[in-house]
Amino acid sequence: MSAAPETGPDATASLGSYVASWCPAPVTDEDPLLAGPVAALSAVLDLPAPVARDGDPLPPLWHWLHFLPWPAHQALGADGHPRDGHFLPPVPDRQRMFAGGRCTITEPLLVGEPAERTSSLLSITEKHGRTGDLLFVTERREFRQRGRTCLVEEQDIVYRSGRNEARHPQSLDTSARPEADAPWQLALQPDPPLLFRFSALTANAHRIHYDAPYCRDEEGYPGLVVHGPLLALLMLELPRRHAPARQVRALSYRLRAPIFGGERLAAYGTPTTTGAILRTATHRAGEHATAEVDFA
Repeated sequence: MSAAPETGPDATASLGSYVASWCPAPVTDEDPLLAGPVAALSAVLDLPAPVARDGDPLPPLWHWLHFLPWPAHQALGADGHPRDGHFLPPVPDRQRMFAGGRCTITEPLLVGEPAERTSSLLSITEKHGRTGDLLFVTERREFRQRGRTCLVEEQDIVYRSGRNEARHPQSLDTSARPEADAPWQLALQPDPPLLFRFSALTANAHRIHYDAPYCRDEEGYPGLVVHGPLLALLMLELPRRHAPARQVRALSYRLRAPIFGGERLAAYGTPTTTGAILRTATHRAGEHATAEVDFA
C-alpha cells in the first residue's frame, strides 16, 4: 500500500467520482535491458550465477527490474511512495495495494537487447467492500524488441482513500516453518537486508519494506512487509528451476495476504499436464499468493 495526496477525502464522494474524467494517455518508454539488474537479483536470491547474460532469455517477470521510474526525491510522499504519477488515480489520501496480474509471452525478452514498452490504462472499476470503497485500476503494458511484440502484461492495482482497516497479527513466530507435500518447493526467510536490496532493485521507496518503526506506528503492521512482486517472482522460480526446458507461455498471479519480514515462507508448485499451480505459504496461512503457469 502507498499513500499520496495530503488532503483528506470527502466523505460524501465515491472514489469513482474522482476518476470520472481521468483518462491518462498511453506512454511509451525505452530500456536497454542491461544484464546488471539480472545479476544483482540473482545474487539477492543466493543463486550461484546470473540466471541470464547478454543474449539470453529474460525469465518471466524479471522485466520488473527494468523500465523503472525514478522521480525526484521531493516528489515522494511521507511514506516514500510518489505523490503523483501518470497512472496514479487522483484519489485523496490514496492507499495503494498490488493485487495481481497476468502475462502472455509470445517470445521471451532478450537481455542486452533494447526494448520498448507502451503502457496504457485498460480499465477502472469501483467496488464496495466491508472496509469501504475500493478502486480497481488495471494497467496494460506491451513490450517489443526488434519491432516485434514479445510480451503483454496486465497489472491490477487496488486503491482506497484513507487508512487500511484490515487486521494484522500483533506478533510473528519467525521460528515456525510452513509444511506442505508438493513436488516443487522453495524456502525463504526474508530479512531486512534482502527486502532493502529488493526495494533498491525495483526502485521502490515505500517505507513499509525497510522502515520497521514506520510499519508499526503508522501502518499498523507487526513488521516489515515482504514485497508482493517478490512473492510472485519466488513462485515463478519453481518452474524455472524444476522445468527449465519448458517455456512459460502465459501466467497469472494473485496476492491475497501479506507476509512479513523474518517469517519463514515457502513457495510450492504442482506441475499439471499443461503447466503448474503455484502458491506461497507460511505457518499462518496456506495461500498468501497464488499463481498458475501455462507452458508453450
